[in-house]
Amino acid sequence: MVRRQVGVVLGLAILAVAAVSWLAVRPGTEGATADVAASGARVFTSVRDIMQSIVDPSADVLWNAVGTVVDETGFHEALPKSDEEWLNVRHAAVRMIEAGNLLMVPGRQAAPTGAKSETPGVELEPPEITALMNKDRKSFDGFAAALQGLAVEALGSIEAKNGEALGEIGSRMENVCESCHQTFWYPAAAAPQAAGR
Repeated sequence: MVRRQVGVVLGLAILAVAAVSWLAVRPGTEGATADVAASGARVFTSVRDIMQSIVDPSADVLWNAVGTVVDETGFHEALPKSDEEWLNVRHAAVRMIEAGNLLMVPGRQAAPTGAKSETPGVELEPPEITALMNKDRKSFDGFAAALQGLAVEALGSIEAKNGEALGEIGSRMENVCESCHQTFWYPAAAAPQAAGR
């Protein structure tokens, strides 16, 4: 029995060493290793992964929770109707709050290694986006913090069941998202607009 436990412990230790070795030699992480080690966080996914898995679906829940619905009987205000529906919206706000922390972890690439632009000709290629993020990390983290702050406000509105405030916060959240995208994902698209002002 003791021999089996020792074997399990040794096996786990070997797996841990292999995982650390893999992370140390993984392509594209050379510059990030020191930053990640200093923060105490480890990066396994990209900004695109976080956006597609956490931010986008959670933002959709928040944005669709309130608003005006038009149907054959007229105009109706959409609001969560039950405690369970409000809880679902609350969970989305919590995910958005924590997504802000994940986005601010240094060393995260814009997209998985080898990934291409999802809208070629409109947005930059992922390595270009990563380079912009690394060049102006303060702005990128500022957008992530602003998104997080709005999610905290949304959480307060949800707990108060204040649909009007939640709708207004959702509009500001959309503006923060678009400003970040214009700065890092498709800066060329924003340039003519700024020049025309």
